[in-house]
Amino acid sequence: MSFNFPPSPYDTGAVLAARTPVEEDVIRLNDWIIGTLSNGPWIWKFTEPQIREARRNGAGVFPVEPHSPHAENLTIEDTTTPVPLRLIFPSDGRKVDSAYLHIHGGGWTFGAADMQDPMLQEIANACSCLCISVDYRLAPEHPYPAAQDDCEAAARWFLNEGAERYGITRFAIGGESAGAHLSLCTLLRLKARDLNHAFCGANLVCGVYDLTLTPSVRNWGEEKLVLNSDDIGQFRQRYLSGDAAKMDWYQSDISPLYGDLTHLPPCLITAGTQDLLLDDSLFLHERLETVTSPNQLALYPGGCHVFPLFDIEMGRKALRHCEDFLKQCFDSAQSENS
Repeated sequence: MSFNFPPSPYDTGAVLAARTPVEEDVIRLNDWIIGTLSNGPWIWKFTEPQIREARRNGAGVFPVEPHSPHAENLTIEDTTTPVPLRLIFPSDGRKVDSAYLHIHGGGWTFGAADMQDPMLQEIANACSCLCISVDYRLAPEHPYPAAQDDCEAAARWFLNEGAERYGITRFAIGGESAGAHLSLCTLLRLKARDLNHAFCGANLVCGVYDLTLTPSVRNWGEEKLVLNSDDIGQFRQRYLSGDAAKMDWYQSDISPLYGDLTHLPPCLITAGTQDLLLDDSLFLHERLETVTSPNQLALYPGGCHVFPLFDIEMGRKALRHCEDFLKQCFDSAQSENS
């Protein structure tokens, strides 16, 4: 069955050709981010726990997000390592049979499942679904493959015991930045177990898919628009430390861009043109096109890395488009199952 993607807010061809003007609030946001981070300290002189605590307290450019009153925490115990999850239910208490497995970003090093409750609450309400965010283990204390193992364990648990416990019959997956990377890696792991068709869609936002580093990352330089080239190298060094540093970084469990991308569920690939990871999204789109896997590339003029997490109109448009995509995924899965 063909999949009908919702219309992208901007014409992708026009954005690629730089014919779409960058909106004023996008320019102001980008200037503020660069100014704020340029005047701050070099974060890598601090320890990872210190940086995590500072970020949780609002240091940097991401605000402290309030916790949802409709969230609960759950730990999967029947796995090799316990995996904490955060579940967010629609605020009106409606019964749902769809779930969005969310994997947070943070360079495999920072972030947590409870640090984006408002966004996940909005998705839960708009899509009438249960949102499940994975509190995977972080590098460098837990380097590769810990994060992948936790995300795969969470996905497999929810496809089985979790589905029965919460009455879920339709599943989508997605995340931002490193979370998009882990989402695609999880799909490829499930595909190896012939479970990839259990997910009806993948929402991939500003992701990194090639840890050998694409040209846009290598050529970005020092300007810190959320991240710069050095930051990506620092994250990679922490994530692929120990034995992983000696591995083939082209293998699909590390760089999913090079994996077998056939027979994946529909993928929405969201990226901004001022994201140093732009090439990762462009290359993933072309690879999916080559193997005729259904996908849509949604480009946003002037958007920085993870711009949908910021309070600007273009970010809100992107989030609504992601919600429309997830609703279409759930509706299509229901039609196929009926």
